Amino acid sequence: MPTMLIRVLRVPDLRGKLLFTLAMITLFRFGQILPAPGVNVVAVRECLNGGTRGGLVDMLQLFSGGAMLKLSVFALGIMPYITAGIVVQLLTVMIPRLEALRKEGRQGQAKITQYTRYLTVALAVLNATTVVAMARAGRIFPNCDRQVLYDQSLMTIAVVVVTLVAGTCVVMWLGELITDRGIGNGMSILIFTQVIAVFPSYMSNIFRLSPLALATMLVSGVFLVAAVVFIEQAQRRIPVQYAKRMVGRRMYGGTSTYLPLKVNQAGIVPVIFTSSLLFLPQLAMQLTGGTGPVSAWIARYLVSGDHPVYITAYLLLIVAFTYFYVSITFNPEEVADNMRRFNGFVPGIRPGRPTAEYLRYVLSRLTAPGAAYLATLSLIPIIAFMLLRDPATQQNFPFGGTSVLIMVGVGLDTVKQIEAQLDQRDYGGFLRGSSPRT
Repeated sequence: MPTMLIRVLRVPDLRGKLLFTLAMITLFRFGQILPAPGVNVVAVRECLNGGTRGGLVDMLQLFSGGAMLKLSVFALGIMPYITAGIVVQLLTVMIPRLEALRKEGRQGQAKITQYTRYLTVALAVLNATTVVAMARAGRIFPNCDRQVLYDQSLMTIAVVVVTLVAGTCVVMWLGELITDRGIGNGMSILIFTQVIAVFPSYMSNIFRLSPLALATMLVSGVFLVAAVVFIEQAQRRIPVQYAKRMVGRRMYGGTSTYLPLKVNQAGIVPVIFTSSLLFLPQLAMQLTGGTGPVSAWIARYLVSGDHPVYITAYLLLIVAFTYFYVSITFNPEEVADNMRRFNGFVPGIRPGRPTAEYLRYVLSRLTAPGAAYLATLSLIPIIAFMLLRDPATQQNFPFGGTSVLIMVGVGLDTVKQIEAQLDQRDYGGFLRGSSPRT
C-alpha cells in the first residue's frame, strides 16, 4: 500500500485527483460538524454523552457519521441517495420504460440518474421532516429531557428541514464531483467516510471502559476484516470461448476468457434493506409515542435486538433479500444472448437457452453461501451484544457486519480503480517511449 501511494503521488494527474478527493471529503466532514440553524448544540452534546441510547439512535449515529443526531447541515448524509439508487434499480426491472432507458446506453443512463436525483430530494424531505419532528417532540433522545431546538415554531422547523434537504443535495453533488474528477466512486467514498468517522470516538470510549476489551476487539477485528476480504474476492470463473469470425478482411475472435460470478453477488444491499425494514416499526413506535398493544409488542420483540423473534426475522429477511436482489441484478438470459451474439459459448454447453439455464444453476449454488455469509456477518454485533453485558460497551461496538462490509467493499473497489489507472499510465508511457521499427 505505501508503494502504491508513492506511485500515485509521482503521477501529476493521479496526485491531483487524490488531493481533490481529500478536499471534498474534508468539506463533507465540515458540513457534518456544522450545526443547522436553531439547534441547541449544548443540549445535543449533553444528550449524546449522557444516558443510555437505543437501537435506532445508534443506527442513526453510525450511518450518518455522528451527524444526524447533532442535526448538522449534512445530517442526512448520503443515505437518501443510496436508498433512491436502490429503489430505482429495483423499479428498473419492474417498469418497462425504465428497462428501455437502461438499454439505451449513456443517454438512457443519464435519464435514470436524473430520476434518482428527484427521488433523493423526495426522500430527503421525508427523512428531514421525520428527524425534526422527533427532535421537536423529544423522542430522538428518549432518555434526555433537554430541548434540542431553541424555538418550536413552524418557521424554525421549516428552516431546519430546508437546511437538511439542501445539505443532502450538496452531498449528492459532492459525490458526483468525486466520481468525475476524483478517485473512486464518489457515493461509496462518502458512505465510507461516514462509517469510519465514528470509529475513533468508539475506540476511545471502549478504551476508557476496559483496555483489555479494546485489545481483544482489535485482534478480532483484524481476523474479521481478513475473512471478509477473502469472501469478497472469492468468485466462480466460468470459462467462455469466442469462435473466430470474419468481418470484412479481418479475422476476429478465437480468444478464451471467463465470466466472473462473485460469491457475494448482492453486496451490502440485503443488509441495508433488512436493517431499514426492521427499524421502521421502531421509528413508527417512537413517532406515535409508544402506546398501545402494537407498540408494546414491538418494544418487546423488535427493539432489544437479541430476542429470538428479532434474530429469526433478521436472518430470514437477509436471505430472502439476497436471493431477490441477485435475481433482479443478474439476468442469465441476457448474458447468454450477449454471448451468442458475439459467437461466445461455455465449453460443453450449447449456446442460448442451455447456457442461460447453466448460468442460473451456478448462480443459485453461489447465492446460498453468499446469503449464509451475509447472515453470519450480520449476527456478529448481535452475538457481541449478548456476550457483552455492559450497555455502554454494547453501544460503542464498532465492528458491525454492515460497517465492516462497507469499509472492505469500498476499500477494495477504490484500490482496484487506482491500480487500473496506474497500469493504464504505465502502458501509455511504455508505448510513448518505444521507437518505431525500421
